[in-house]
Amino acid sequence: MIPRVLTVAGSDSGGGAGIQADLKTMLALGVHGMSVITAVTAQNSLGVQGAWELPVEAVRAQYRSVVDDIGVQAVKTGMLASTELVEAVAELISGTDVPVVVDPVGVSKHGDPLLAATALDSVRTKLLPVATVATPNLDEVAQLTGVRVESEGDLRRSAQAVLAHGPRWVLIKGGHLAGDAVDLLTDGSAEHWLRAPRHDNRHTHGTGCTLASAVASGLAKGLSVPEAVTEAKEYVTGAIAAGFALGAGIGPVDHGWRFRA
Repeated sequence: MIPRVLTVAGSDSGGGAGIQADLKTMLALGVHGMSVITAVTAQNSLGVQGAWELPVEAVRAQYRSVVDDIGVQAVKTGMLASTELVEAVAELISGTDVPVVVDPVGVSKHGDPLLAATALDSVRTKLLPVATVATPNLDEVAQLTGVRVESEGDLRRSAQAVLAHGPRWVLIKGGHLAGDAVDLLTDGSAEHWLRAPRHDNRHTHGTGCTLASAVASGLAKGLSVPEAVTEAKEYVTGAIAAGFALGAGIGPVDHGWRFRA
């Protein structure tokens, strides 16, 4: 049977990030994507004009509906919006014995807040401990740990700060640093440094969602964490290189780049 991956995240009406990016990524990587929508956003290439979270009972019902009937081989989380949703999703995931990729979404590409400040403690104490892999970017690392990464040399220290909250592995995404796009994957002992050339393309909306979904897809196919992350890095690098203009602002990465290569 085709591997099945469940994304628990918000909807991006512009189609570049969130649930929409997750499902496109899963299709491109050969798994069956399913979704639990946690919030609806009014969003386009210019930013987020509005966001409305769903009731906890609606999120629970979606999750149970999929997991209890269809089953899953991996779960990925994205925008969870509030303390109540973070804690409910963490509880649901803790009862599902599959790999979990946590993308601790805090702000959008345009700087719009997607997680209540009051929910940060629940992310640290409830969500990160159930993660097989956490995939924070540098802004999210600072939000969660207070560690500010100024250079590649800070990545190891930031990874240890995130690991202290309980995920088995952490992938620190160094895409906001100067130079090559370098990420650090570590479980506290083994280290994997992933490098890719930086592409001069401003159309990068959905990068984080896409990477986390690609990692979850690899784990669902039975890859190890380092294998899944390496495959995901290759996929998202190609998607960034092929990112295209859409609307008047920042366009999305191209989830279908391999179909057009």
